Amino acid sequence: MSIVIVNYNVRYFLEQCLHSTLKACEGMDAEIFVVDNNSVDGSLKMIRDKFPEVKLIENKDNKGFSKANNQALRRSCGQYLLLLNPDTLVEDDTLRKCIQFMDEHPDAGGLGVKMLDGKGKFLPESKRGLPTPPVAFYKVFGFSTIFPKSKIFSRYHLGFLDKDKIHQVDILSGAFMLLRKEVIDRVGYLDETFFMYGEDIDLSYRITQAGYKNYYYPEARIIHYKGESTKKSSLNYVFMFYNAMIIFAKKHYSQKNARSFSFLINFAIYFRAFVSILMRFFTKLYLPLADTFFLYSGIYFIKNYWEKAIIFPQGGHYPPEFLSVAMPVYVIFWLLCVYLSGGYDKPIRLGKLFQGMLAGTIIILVLYSLLPEYYRFSRALIILGAIWGMAIMLLLRLVLHLLKIKSARIGTEKNKRFVIVGEKEEAERVFGLLNKTFVHPAFVGLVSYKNHKNNTNGFLGYLEQIKEIITIHKINEVIFCAKDVPAQMIIDKMSELKNQQVDFKIAPPESLSIIGSNSINTSGDLYVIDINAITKMSNRRNKRLLDLIVSFVLLVFYPIEFFFVKNPLRLFVNLISVLISRKSLVGYTTFSGPDDQRLPEIRKGILTPIDAFTDKNIPPEACVRLNIMYARDYKLSNDLKIIVKGFRELGKK
Repeated sequence: MSIVIVNYNVRYFLEQCLHSTLKACEGMDAEIFVVDNNSVDGSLKMIRDKFPEVKLIENKDNKGFSKANNQALRRSCGQYLLLLNPDTLVEDDTLRKCIQFMDEHPDAGGLGVKMLDGKGKFLPESKRGLPTPPVAFYKVFGFSTIFPKSKIFSRYHLGFLDKDKIHQVDILSGAFMLLRKEVIDRVGYLDETFFMYGEDIDLSYRITQAGYKNYYYPEARIIHYKGESTKKSSLNYVFMFYNAMIIFAKKHYSQKNARSFSFLINFAIYFRAFVSILMRFFTKLYLPLADTFFLYSGIYFIKNYWEKAIIFPQGGHYPPEFLSVAMPVYVIFWLLCVYLSGGYDKPIRLGKLFQGMLAGTIIILVLYSLLPEYYRFSRALIILGAIWGMAIMLLLRLVLHLLKIKSARIGTEKNKRFVIVGEKEEAERVFGLLNKTFVHPAFVGLVSYKNHKNNTNGFLGYLEQIKEIITIHKINEVIFCAKDVPAQMIIDKMSELKNQQVDFKIAPPESLSIIGSNSINTSGDLYVIDINAITKMSNRRNKRLLDLIVSFVLLVFYPIEFFFVKNPLRLFVNLISVLISRKSLVGYTTFSGPDDQRLPEIRKGILTPIDAFTDKNIPPEACVRLNIMYARDYKLSNDLKIIVKGFRELGKK
């Protein structure tokens, strides 16, 4: 058997995949190829160090999925060929079951398995029908979603077929595609016209056209984290996938059908792109837009009442500039201050909302007092507008919260509660890793894989009690130690607990990563170092604000700094680079190593954490730790300390 895995910058997923695949191959005559498409995340070193038995093919550029697979397929010598994605986890007996089925069904040209996502939920693309023009039409315009079990509308994912029974299907998924070598020798390798997506549809179709059958085989299962290499919610995915469908249509359909199919697909591309952009825009801006509408409307009615009942009871009105200039300016100041105070961060914190409105009101009143009397319309309207704004924003968020709108959830970011499933040695290793990745876990408990009847030895219980443990200890996340818990048991438990509102992660043996998926759209969720301090929206915003303020002040006093900074001309260039968003005043220590790949991306810094030290001869290992600590424990005060202590170095390249 020959197994081919194409990798592109998914080092930690690949590591887990190889661990599970090698375990599944034990006692079998199998070879494993990894074709790397010019990854820069340390994948190659990881493979050489940890998996020397793997046959590694190193490409100097990204050749795409089809070409990369074909490189290995041409060198393969197995009777069966398996195309496997790197973001998968294979059960221990999956390969044996699949080969046995293929041996018993000589008419089978290809086979796919039951795929689950990272939360243990069935992935509908495990079984698919041929994307004919009607099938594509029903999928693009949502009919397959509205009627998921219909034999007419749900032919793309074959929703009318029982997902727990064996079926003959049209299309196999490229995430796990087991092929008979003699069939591939007859129908040919993957079509290299397809860069990514569509090649599995094309090959599956050619297999059936050659007289063989494709089977969906649910008695074997894998976890598929769904597209860490290419985010499936992105516009890039939409364009690449539907363009692949056009290539398929031109290749296999008549000219007339291909033309109509291409028209439909092109329409679908722009329709989906438009919907995607619209949804992103609405998701991010619906709350500020609603605030703007209600705030402006409320002040308008307050102004009318105040004008007629209090200020001009005998007749008269405010100048038109109040509505056209003053009111929009007030609203902009209030919303800007709410944004800067963190009032739009998730989850919503009402204190930040009040803080922003109060700050905005003070700023407006101060600026108001400096204006000529003609433009000072009414302090009372500013104060009444602020009170109205606080009230309506609070009411709007409470309503959205009660309606259970996820993006409008009120509360604080609670630290998660974990259980780690495994035996003592490995569970404690993962516990240590978790403490490095999370700043303050609320709770971490250990659950034994085996039933230690007379010796709990620090465990909350054993795996068969996991459901009760989750309920009693209010667990948010379960981490399985792959070294101790077989993949089959992991998948069983994930399927069993899929309705428990918990997330799952898997810790590969001897790895510094904890891998998992919280949803289809965040399929690449990965705890290597969970350095979410520097990636929080509030910290990103505050860091950028600090950059702008400090750089502006330094430019104002540049003539004085000229005599104190080591390279004053370069200082000027650096400050301009910060102001135009090319650099930050403080960034990571420059150190080239695979550990850098775990850090979230930020702008290149003029200064680094090393500049806070007098002795800058720091070994590489310490540089890595400094970067991790800077990202994980990020505070504005840390940036200020580094800027003050490294002031003379602000002119360096």
